[in-house]
Amino acid sequence: MENVTVEQALQLISERVSKVDRKEMLNLSDALGYVLAETIYSPISNPPFDRSPIDGYALRAVDSIGASKETPVCLKVVEEIDAGQHSDRFIEPGEAVRIMTGAPIPKGCDCCIRQECTDYGEEIVQIYQELQPHENYCDQGEDIQQGNLLVQEGTKLSFVEMGILASVGITEVEVYEKPRIALVTTGDEVIEPGEPLRPGKIYNSNLTMMKARFTELGHPLTIIESETDDAYALAKRLERLSTQVDVIITTGGVSVGKKDILHEALPIIGAERIFWRVLLKPGTPTIFSVYNGTPILSLSGNPFGALTNTELLVRPMLAILAQDEQLMPKRLSGEMEDDFIKESKGRRFVRACYENGRVFLSSKGLHSSGVLSSMAGCNCVIDIKPGTKQLLKGDKVTVVLL
Repeated sequence: MENVTVEQALQLISERVSKVDRKEMLNLSDALGYVLAETIYSPISNPPFDRSPIDGYALRAVDSIGASKETPVCLKVVEEIDAGQHSDRFIEPGEAVRIMTGAPIPKGCDCCIRQECTDYGEEIVQIYQELQPHENYCDQGEDIQQGNLLVQEGTKLSFVEMGILASVGITEVEVYEKPRIALVTTGDEVIEPGEPLRPGKIYNSNLTMMKARFTELGHPLTIIESETDDAYALAKRLERLSTQVDVIITTGGVSVGKKDILHEALPIIGAERIFWRVLLKPGTPTIFSVYNGTPILSLSGNPFGALTNTELLVRPMLAILAQDEQLMPKRLSGEMEDDFIKESKGRRFVRACYENGRVFLSSKGLHSSGVLSSMAGCNCVIDIKPGTKQLLKGDKVTVVLL
């Protein structure tokens, strides 16, 4: 297919991409950002004992009846229990225990009083407040009961879930492996930063930019390679990579020029071309193909074109592979704070900054697909509908957050 809409492209991709279902066991401390491959129930209750939520004294509520500042009740302090300690003593009528936050409440006590409501007595303590049973008292299992569902399979582990699992002593979890992703940048004209800049050459910004973006998204690239404008060499590289990774991303070589070698390389290995050319600007000459069951998404070599379709097409594909809906691009409505007076005959995505419902164009005002510098400070692209004559301050627009 040729000249598909963004939505058609996403549908065609979703029909040919499957989730990665390989599993692995990881130490909990290493599992941040992974998707859980098991449903976990609590092996213990948390807290594992009745505990004090305050610094003060543990006692029997009945012993505090009638206590006030004017008529204090005096109790014998028989022990002190700090957090991390434990006592087997049974507290008798007329007795109290000096206790600290988090410490186990001894048997016989059914409440705790704040030390501010006492005279801080060491051997005999004066109680200035009448308490009710279970006041200032945390029950065993108040947070989590043994056998409770903790985290459902398919949950992406954040610091919260990791904290919950750690709180019941879990040290290992079964997770889905992250997708293995290969990036291949192409072009005779590109050289690596650090090399002398020879006439006719440009530095390879796509490699560094894409590597950083995938790392930001929580899915570092598995393989990163570069290839010259040699169709046969690229074909053999794609053939090899198809057995090593779950998806291949390429940049460059997708337009209609003499050196746009993807059109030659893909047929050499017998890859099935699903679509070419997406109705958007920048990044129109995008190719999606499948070889040996491995999806290959070939993006424009122009930096902003590559970046735009990474956000619009690669992220949704990665969301399927990784079973992670959080990777899906987020759309918001906003109001233009600047004028964009260029006509958009086709669908166009323009770099901008979204802030509290307001949308500002890039301060540099450069929108060419080959320009990367004007992306600095931007956090979104404006989705401009085909046939839009211009956008004026106050117009409502839809943005895709980066």
